[in-house]
Amino acid sequence: MKQTRIPFIAGNWKMNKTAAEAITLVYELKAALAGMEGVEVAVCPPFTALAAVKPALAGSSIKLGAQNVHAEPKGAYTGEVSIPMLKDFVDIIIIGHSERRQYFGETDQSVNKKVLAVLAAGLEPILCIGETLQQNEAGETKNVLARQVSAALSDVPAAEISRVTIAYEPIWAIGTGRAATADDAQDRCAYIRGQLRSKYGDLADQVRIQYGGSVTPANAGELIAKPDIDGALVGGASLKSADFTAIAKAAKP
Repeated sequence: MKQTRIPFIAGNWKMNKTAAEAITLVYELKAALAGMEGVEVAVCPPFTALAAVKPALAGSSIKLGAQNVHAEPKGAYTGEVSIPMLKDFVDIIIIGHSERRQYFGETDQSVNKKVLAVLAAGLEPILCIGETLQQNEAGETKNVLARQVSAALSDVPAAEISRVTIAYEPIWAIGTGRAATADDAQDRCAYIRGQLRSKYGDLADQVRIQYGGSVTPANAGELIAKPDIDGALVGGASLKSADFTAIAKAAKP
């Protein structure tokens, strides 16, 4: 089934790059990835760079995504950005990144509201899940993943599930330089797909599952070669065109 799931590499720029710096990086990526087929690529700049990056991506196959969104369409939510505001720019929205959960109080329930709102708007969520180091060392990883998948996808109908990408990001691997081994990452992603299968049956085979957490050009190929890993959500390495390009090319089937 993996052959029919197109590998998906997304760059999460986090709180980096001014609009001018973002344009520079995008032009470098456009040139480096021109003509590459068989891999879907997206970049997720900060909100302030989206309006500048969208026209800069014209003529390329690179998709544009946002790093977060509010579940409500409008209202008195100072500092927040809504889906109607983002629809002019993006196709993809990252939901529930561990940094959002850790620093900004996002819960499984608030993540679920965002997933439902993004799907209802016709956009595609990248749903982030993953365990802490403490949970990992206590042997709780799969319980945590099962809970997060079940809660985040509550009320998501079978007809919509193929538009969801799940990013498995062990929190202890993000930004630490300590990635999960390819075998461990495959074990976790296969478990996630098993959870999807129990809820959605064979439609689970249509869902792309990315690995994220210290993905580099050196380890990307081995990770993405695994049968249940369909790409990567890339943090630090997505800020350097050469590194991100190498990861994207490593994902070619």
